[in-house]
Amino acid sequence: MVKLTFDPLMLPVDAVAGESALATERMSAAWLRQRFAQQPDWHPEHIDSQTLQRMTQLQSKPVTPASVLIPIVMHEQQPTLLFTQRAAHLTDHAGQVSFPGGRMEESDASPVETALREAEEEIGLARSQVEVIGSLPEYFTGTGYRVTPVVCLVNPPVSLRADPDEVAEIFEVPLAFLMDGLNHQLRSFDLPDGYRRTFYAMPYERFFIWGATAAMLRNLFHFLRA
Repeated sequence: MVKLTFDPLMLPVDAVAGESALATERMSAAWLRQRFAQQPDWHPEHIDSQTLQRMTQLQSKPVTPASVLIPIVMHEQQPTLLFTQRAAHLTDHAGQVSFPGGRMEESDASPVETALREAEEEIGLARSQVEVIGSLPEYFTGTGYRVTPVVCLVNPPVSLRADPDEVAEIFEVPLAFLMDGLNHQLRSFDLPDGYRRTFYAMPYERFFIWGATAAMLRNLFHFLRA
């Protein structure tokens, strides 16, 4: 497990990814459904060879299956992505921005079931308001989780309530902001074992989106642009 001894927000920006923004017509509900129904030839991103090597090592170790829900809220004016800020007392990723989700339980029939259950428990997102359209490749975290990102559409209005034991805050970010390479920053830090970790960050207003959540957003970005 990686124990951070610094504030990632304070690290300098090494570079900006800089790819062109996702076309507006690709953010409609109909287009998103079609993209997941007929997927293009594309590949998940690995920032560098060291990151790829580390991810490969993680895959060979005992991991805990988990899922997150990536909820695209289809507001009439513009779609947004829904996030949570995790409670400060949690063991893993305390205080970080994440998607609603968690570890798979024995009673869960599938990764989709895990994502839906966790979202209902954490933020009160009713399954009746969720349309699952597909999933992204599994993501392996440094804390030992194999995460399945489940993508869904949510039709507003929605009534949400944060579980204070797990969630400090619920907020939304415009999908157009997140699907623009000019808003994807690269930052890095050195670990005690000599490994230099490079990660993506997508600061938005007072929220700092980074790490596994930003990496999954990058894969969504590549998938929708392919």
